[in-house]
Amino acid sequence: MDFHTVTAFLLSFPISVILYLIFIPVFRRVKLGQKILEIGPSWHKSKEGTPTLGGLFFILATLATLIVFVSLGIMAKDAYGLIAVIGMALTFGMIGFIDDYVKLFKKRNKGLSPTQKLLLQFTVAAAYLWVRNRYCGGTSSVTLPLSGESAELGVFYYFVAIVLIVYIVNCANLTDGIDGLAGSVAMIMGVFFFVVAIKSTDRNAAVLTAALLGALAGFLIFNLHPAKIIMGDTGSMFLGGVLVGLTFYFAAELLLFIICFIWLMEGVSVIIQVTGYKLTKKRVFKMSPIHHHFEMCGWSEFKIVTVFSLISAVMCGLAYLLYSYNL
Repeated sequence: MDFHTVTAFLLSFPISVILYLIFIPVFRRVKLGQKILEIGPSWHKSKEGTPTLGGLFFILATLATLIVFVSLGIMAKDAYGLIAVIGMALTFGMIGFIDDYVKLFKKRNKGLSPTQKLLLQFTVAAAYLWVRNRYCGGTSSVTLPLSGESAELGVFYYFVAIVLIVYIVNCANLTDGIDGLAGSVAMIMGVFFFVVAIKSTDRNAAVLTAALLGALAGFLIFNLHPAKIIMGDTGSMFLGGVLVGLTFYFAAELLLFIICFIWLMEGVSVIIQVTGYKLTKKRVFKMSPIHHHFEMCGWSEFKIVTVFSLISAVMCGLAYLLYSYNL
């Protein structure tokens, strides 16, 4: 950790806090609030009207910090690998924003149709991998943990990578179901990438992750239970994009299942629930995604966030041990 990364955190954090202090009352005044679906837990009805689109402001805080650092010459303007990651994250965030916009202003509570959303997401994932391969020195090989060796996968790599990127971004979106959960899990994953960036002496990535962590910390002040604002699809898809993008940036694709364990667990629980019900007409979980199952079992939101965050921390710790072997 150096002066620049500390400064990035200390700059993005107050920017984030100030933006929320300004816009939460504005959003309440114009009734830009979340609509709670009937299929959700009944006690979530009390959250109806909580301002959404909160992800917009931690995105802005992160970007503002990066612009300052690029302007001062602290971050390189030609860090194309990171520019590609940020571009993918912002584009996913834009898809999330469109989805939020449709829910809020077109009064279609489910937002974009699944087909529309997936078509846009697959296009973004494919574009990111093309840019990464064409301009950022990306390859179709993966680094094998604990060996330092690499395995060439050829065209197969790109098909799998596109599906994984889209799947994980949607898993990140599913995690945003209770106060503080998505932000807390993303914060821990961000710490993992920050430590990797420091150990790799990659100042650009360290500044990016420090700025993201500061912005998320500001958001969590207002998002922990009881939430005063919700990140919405704008924020969850941006987080999914930036964190999965960093996995590819640091050539840690095979560790993705460990780093993103909580996100994947949320997504898999939905697949199990839907498949199980279609086959047996019985539900495996009381409700999916799985954080709602634990809610239905009587766990408080605070307990779920704490346990899921601890699990994420342990998994990220394991991922770091495996990754650091090759450093």
